[in-house]
Amino acid sequence: MDGRRPRLISTRSDRTQRLTIMAVRMRLKRMGHRNRPHYRICVIEGSKPRDGAYIESLGFYDPFIRDDSKKVRIKKDRAEYWLSVGAQPSETVLSFLKREKVDGLIHPKPKRKRRKKTAKKVPAGTKSRKPPKKEKAKS
Repeated sequence: MDGRRPRLISTRSDRTQRLTIMAVRMRLKRMGHRNRPHYRICVIEGSKPRDGAYIESLGFYDPFIRDDSKKVRIKKDRAEYWLSVGAQPSETVLSFLKREKVDGLIHPKPKRKRRKKTAKKVPAGTKSRKPPKKEKAKS
């Protein structure tokens, strides 16, 4: 050393830096060739692209295998770990996890169905908006 102390550089943005929460997702990463894809089931940061770098590979999905029991392979223990930490599976991966009976799934709330608007009932004794129908006279 030449006798100088290391200088600490502190900028305003360093002091006011916010804590960002990393949204981790479990989703498919496309692999393979053109017209012959297969997919890796990976744990990926939510802001990364579909085929970007992943944190961990949990298994694979090959849609061209005819035997349904061999189409999907998942490491159950690792999937349960990531679910316990708070990773959110995509819809497709969620269906695979349900099929493999992985523990720790948080079932999403079903979408509420909107009620159909019903016609307002007019109280008895008041005039209705529509005039009454005229009956044809029989001769």
